[in-house]
Amino acid sequence: MIRSPLFLVLLCLLAAPAHSQNAGQIARVQGGASCPGCNLFQADLSGIEARGLNLTGARIRQADLSLVTMNRTQFANADLRDVEAYGGVFSSSNFNGADLTNSSWVGAYLEGSSFSGATLTGANFSGAQLARARGLTQRQLNSACGDSSTSLPDGLSIPSC
Repeated sequence: MIRSPLFLVLLCLLAAPAHSQNAGQIARVQGGASCPGCNLFQADLSGIEARGLNLTGARIRQADLSLVTMNRTQFANADLRDVEAYGGVFSSSNFNGADLTNSSWVGAYLEGSSFSGATLTGANFSGAQLARARGLTQRQLNSACGDSSTSLPDGLSIPSC
């Protein structure tokens, strides 16, 4: 087996994640700045208060958005897979075309937010407030889950988790 220093360097480069987070971009958002298209992979954004951000097309996968206040934030076409958004406040935010696969929105406040074309497969909305959400369809909700305290627009239902 080849054990040269060059071989080890190449091996480390190949083993590195292809889309690691960007610390500078994360710091910008933690400071309340917009960052469309940014790489916020696995970012700890918990507890921040930043209204009206533009995070359109951002990679927010596996990030912690617990207990944030992000009203009127643009998440259109963002990658929100595996996000933890426990107790977050996202009123009047735009999730159109976003991927929320396997994300957790337990106890989140999403009133007035828009979900047209969003992917909700495996998303947990237990205790979430969605009664005035827009763009939600029964088909989207059939692939998500919630509980008896999940608040939905009239005529829509969600499977139990």
